[in-house]
Amino acid sequence: MFGIGDFASYGRVSVRMLRHYDAIGLLRPAYVDPATGYRSYRAAQLARLNRIVALKDLGFTLTEVRTIVDDEVGPEELRGMLRLRRTELRSRIDADEARLRQVEARLRIIETEGAMPSEDIKVKALPAVRVAHADGVAGGFEPASISPVIQPLYDRLCADLDKAGVPMVGPALAWYDDAPGGGVLVHAGMPVEAEPGTYDGYTVTDLPAVELAATIVHRGPMDDVMPTIQTLARWIEANGYRSAGYNRELYLSYGEGPGPWEVELQEPVRTG
Repeated sequence: MFGIGDFASYGRVSVRMLRHYDAIGLLRPAYVDPATGYRSYRAAQLARLNRIVALKDLGFTLTEVRTIVDDEVGPEELRGMLRLRRTELRSRIDADEARLRQVEARLRIIETEGAMPSEDIKVKALPAVRVAHADGVAGGFEPASISPVIQPLYDRLCADLDKAGVPMVGPALAWYDDAPGGGVLVHAGMPVEAEPGTYDGYTVTDLPAVELAATIVHRGPMDDVMPTIQTLARWIEANGYRSAGYNRELYLSYGEGPGPWEVELQEPVRTG
């Protein structure tokens, strides 16, 4: 048997932690000297200690850890728990990174308040266009809600059009409406030359012309679009226009990283 110091060393934990596990009944010593109170452990107890530490590092509470190890969970079940917790942690990290990107975008807005590059904004008519589109619902209009919805829609739409042999004849175009049950209805579209109708996985329809739209080109990924949107909003108000609906997004170029992205934001406006 090993003294508590040696056992702690072999298990790569602290003596204090072993004493705590003993106090709460999670890992009792194999023997306690009645005269000195010295704790001794057997090598076989390292197996239980390994499970305790692994489960605690996965985020389980000590109460949950006790239940799991007392049920003698095997290595395969522990591996499954690890995979599940890894997925949960990755989702949490992705959400935190998205939140940080939005904080950075808001900070850039704050840093550029008062600047209004009007030369980047044009008012023009938008022609009608025939598009094939796939639709989905996002919880809100902020980039963190739109991005996870729109990318899978485009992936599916392009695959369906390719399978159907329908060529795409222009840059991607996205537009938005209020969803009937709340949230935002996201339309991911591609210009096509095809008959209107409902097909397997997508719909072909004519997106109507817009008499007047204020437009600005956003450069960079859409997660960073907020400063550009608010620049457009300030310009619309300052020049006597009113918004007439959600903006459209015309994807002039896009790819990995901030460099290749160029998206024209097209916001319908009216005077007065």
